[in-house]
Amino acid sequence: MNYFFIFLGGGLGSLARFATSKGVDSLFKSNFPLGTFVSNIVASAILISLVLLIETKQDEFSWVKPMLIIGFCGGFSTFSTFSYETHTLIANGNILLAILNIVISLAVGIGLIFLIRAKS
Repeated sequence: MNYFFIFLGGGLGSLARFATSKGVDSLFKSNFPLGTFVSNIVASAILISLVLLIETKQDEFSWVKPMLIIGFCGGFSTFSTFSYETHTLIANGNILLAILNIVISLAVGIGLIFLIRAKS
């Protein structure tokens, strides 16, 4: 059953990432890969919130980890797209934007997890 939950969550997460990226990119025209950044940050926030939610109730929410944490958040966040877009920035001579993409994505993603965890 876990494989089904991962499959379902991953598909939904991928659709959410696609919609988020397209929506953000249509609102904000930029060379910076803002759509991927937003998807990854939102996925990080959802992931840590879910981890905190089920931390003490793992038996009650046994489906949450495979479907939402592994599947949905795995499909919603995207390291491969982040890596490709960073490579493209470098290849196009946008070295500063590439460095900013790496630093800001990591700092905000990890920082957000610390912030949410500290408030719980």
